[in-house]
Amino acid sequence: MPMAKDFLLNVEGLTVSFDGFKAVNDFSFYVDEGEIRVLIGPNGAGKTTVLDLICGKTKATSGSIRFRRDELTKMSEHEIVNAGVGRKFQNPSIYEDLTVFENLEISFPRGHSVFGALTFKRDAEVVDAVQQTAEMIFLADSLDKTAGLLSHGQKQWLEIGMLLIQDPDLLMLDEPVAGMSVSERKKTAELLTRIADGRSVLVVEHDMQFVADIADRVTVMHQGKMLSEGSMEKVQNDPKVIEVYLGH
Repeated sequence: MPMAKDFLLNVEGLTVSFDGFKAVNDFSFYVDEGEIRVLIGPNGAGKTTVLDLICGKTKATSGSIRFRRDELTKMSEHEIVNAGVGRKFQNPSIYEDLTVFENLEISFPRGHSVFGALTFKRDAEVVDAVQQTAEMIFLADSLDKTAGLLSHGQKQWLEIGMLLIQDPDLLMLDEPVAGMSVSERKKTAELLTRIADGRSVLVVEHDMQFVADIADRVTVMHQGKMLSEGSMEKVQNDPKVIEVYLGH
């Protein structure tokens, strides 16, 4: 038999039980290089738990999560980040009293030794990376602004930038446009499309218009399992999906 196509992320038979309740139940999916994949489904379907399992915040009861050659279920959160997986949670965790520049600078990956951190100078490489990232996240004109003064949407972009500057191969975002204005949502769709040039993006989202704008493929979860998968058009017209989800 020919070798199966190699995906960036192979999730197979993933299960996690909390006190006997299977939050994720024998769930499998595969993410391509350079793909924007969106996980949708009713509340409690297990979407955020899948992100928690991939980034190592929650340990799987059984199953496999392979990222390139690495089996993530055997790795610590820190090792998973170093392997190239970035994760943004629902609430932005930025340093409110630092400037946008400093938030990005602090996130720039450098030697992991204490010595490396102490002798670190603001060299051209960092300044360059900060400026390029700020440009991408629509904050090039706000580098000297204190992060706490940014709008809700700008804070979300800054946090995406703090992950981007680490150059992950897989970026995971949990409801990135919740609470955003219409124009911010539009810009975020544009941002994610740009980000996916050269890396994969996995998004959990409830805003169906936003999903339609960004998704290469959509995976619908229900009760910890895969219900349907394919283009937005395909899942929107899937009778099973209409019944459990879009029909509400």
